[in-house]
Amino acid sequence: MVGRFAVCGLLALTIVACTRTVEVTALSTPIPVFSEGDAGYACYRIPAIIRAANGDLIAFAEARRYGKQDAGDIDLVMRRSSDEGQTWGPITIIWDDSTHTCGNPAPVVVGTAGKIVMLTTWNRGEDHERDIEQRTSLDTRRAFVMHSDDHGHTWSEAREITSIVKDSTWTWYATGPCHATRKELEPHKGRIVVPANHKLLDNEGKVGARSQLLYSDDEGATWHLGAISQAGGNESTVAECSDGSLLLNMRHFERQDSLRLYARSLDGGLTWSEQGEWSDLPEPRCQGSMLNLTKGGAPTSTLLFCNPHHPRKRLNLSFSVSYDNGTSWSHLKTICEGPSAYSDIVQLDDDRIGILFENGDSKMIYRRISFAIATLKR
Repeated sequence: MVGRFAVCGLLALTIVACTRTVEVTALSTPIPVFSEGDAGYACYRIPAIIRAANGDLIAFAEARRYGKQDAGDIDLVMRRSSDEGQTWGPITIIWDDSTHTCGNPAPVVVGTAGKIVMLTTWNRGEDHERDIEQRTSLDTRRAFVMHSDDHGHTWSEAREITSIVKDSTWTWYATGPCHATRKELEPHKGRIVVPANHKLLDNEGKVGARSQLLYSDDEGATWHLGAISQAGGNESTVAECSDGSLLLNMRHFERQDSLRLYARSLDGGLTWSEQGEWSDLPEPRCQGSMLNLTKGGAPTSTLLFCNPHHPRKRLNLSFSVSYDNGTSWSHLKTICEGPSAYSDIVQLDDDRIGILFENGDSKMIYRRISFAIATLKR
């Protein structure tokens, strides 16, 4: 087992910008959380992770019954760890709708009483993304919300919110995939903010993509569509900055450039104050995850971002750091040198970050979803 994960080892790295540093002094040996064949599923993909209010870690994923494809019989599942990710409980099915596709988890912890809110998506198992994009599918992509009031032990039925958050002209639709966030600062302190994206078909039949924010001011009871990017954003991740602004970090869809897109909101996600691109965040067009490296629970100006650091291939899963609320990024360092793709990151305390990520081998990238802990010095 050690040999399978040898490429993911890390002794130490230092990320430097100006006079400030964040040092990763150790990275634990990655532990498989979901592996192909577990519980009879052919593949697990699309990780998301949160730390529940009781301290448990909850890892979410799509459990793909018969293959590694994005369509088909796909269930939304989770595993729980009560010992900081050293061991994980049984695979629990959260949502199984016969042979249809349930996935794209975007969870967030709400307060300290045990509530978790999660947005997710659904489509018919026989409808592929291409069919939905071209409006030749039997149905379309739909958005749902579900919640837990007991730290994720039980979950509500999925409740559809498609008509509220998806314009009728949009085709494909996706939430996250990765954790959502809850604002700690004004404006709109307490607001749940979820990153999402959609596709649309122009008059010439060309498929375009845009990222958007969804938000709720009443702990997930009602939802609203927020600001929409205009720069070709796709899968996205959002974090609150030290000034209370929201920063959306997006995978590029319409260009082949190895870079990320961004948009910043000063009014809680209603409008954008600026939009642009980051050439200092190269990637092979893949999902990534971002969070504010809080101190004592309070947002700081330091952000972490995790994605494959390679211009063409899903390799070299790495951290980037920004010390200025995402204005600039520096010194990508490798977490896992081998094949690696989608990820999510969670802050465990002031000095540790958990990483849940897809990884495999030279023959197949999506062998497993693993968890590791990075210990920080700052």
